[in-house]
Amino acid sequence: MSIDPADLTARLIKCDSVTPRDAGAIPLLEDLLNDAGFETFRADRGEVSNLVARFGPKGHAKTFGFNGHTDVVPAGDPADWTHPPFSAHIDGGTMFGRGAADMKSGVAAFVAAAIDRARSNPNDGAILITITGDEEGPGIDGTRAILDWMDANGEAMDVCLVGEPTCPNTLGDTIKIGRRGSMTGYFTATGVQGHSAYPHRAKNPVPALARLMDRLASHQLDKGTGHFDASTLAVTTFDTGNPANNVIPAACRATVNIRFNDTHTSETLTAWLKEQAAALATETGIDIALKTQVSGESFVTPPGPLSDLIANAIRTETGLTPELSTTGGTSDARFVKSHCPVVEFGLVGQTMHQVDERVEIADIHGLKAIYGRILADYFAS
Repeated sequence: MSIDPADLTARLIKCDSVTPRDAGAIPLLEDLLNDAGFETFRADRGEVSNLVARFGPKGHAKTFGFNGHTDVVPAGDPADWTHPPFSAHIDGGTMFGRGAADMKSGVAAFVAAAIDRARSNPNDGAILITITGDEEGPGIDGTRAILDWMDANGEAMDVCLVGEPTCPNTLGDTIKIGRRGSMTGYFTATGVQGHSAYPHRAKNPVPALARLMDRLASHQLDKGTGHFDASTLAVTTFDTGNPANNVIPAACRATVNIRFNDTHTSETLTAWLKEQAAALATETGIDIALKTQVSGESFVTPPGPLSDLIANAIRTETGLTPELSTTGGTSDARFVKSHCPVVEFGLVGQTMHQVDERVEIADIHGLKAIYGRILADYFAS
């Protein structure tokens, strides 16, 4: 019997799986895939539940991989929602719930498509499904842990499709072939505290750090590349923690977030931030320290066989020719790209992380059809 991806989406939404809580989402999928003849393995690490499921011979020369996540961001105040956030309420042709768009519907669609393909064509090759409960969180014990487990156990994907929502407006309008890198810089400027009536007896770190932030935010990092828009730097916090209006603070802190293209690496950007901080320190006599946190490097899977495979399936099922994009935030594709060629394709993401997150039921079925076409074309080629 064919798997209904909308029903599976509803069952997953009803699992209150806010990172890192699983709330039954991974076991639900594990049981479903086991019953369909997949071998399932747990790659749990720390508090995170992770699932690997394979149909077909281990190490087969044609192994198609799917990657996704069942964890979700917090729903916020349930009173702000039109329908309870974990109810999977259906209103007309729309399903409401946290994870409806990002990305329990995507997981349901590729699991359903994979099961249908395995049942109808059991000797094609191999399908490898990897699902984590740590994509919306730190990302340390999720897909990274899965890839570590795969490496230790001789499992591999030849190509991988990450089922994140990629379409801005209509199912089929966009494929992600890469992502910008993301990093955060934390600056601390340290001076000497004093009375604001006697500024000559103090050393004020606020103007120095404000000047540095202006320089960083005003600098054009690049003009974009063949596959990427221009890199961006945003000042996201500026704080002294000083409640008094007559005290010059001893320290001041600011944070910047950089989304960068393949012109840069986190290493070259860190060096630039340090140079700018050192120059300001020399000018002002204020010590400026920097710490950085890197969420992921930029990457691109150049247009070719994998993106063509997916674009052709989309065109066949929807009549649309998708745009190849690298916009948006980070995803677990940033980890998979070191294992095999990877692209992302999924549903419309307009409401992800919002109150009243929702998905069109027809789009869930449409996505399953596209994933099924991708598998059929991949194994036929």
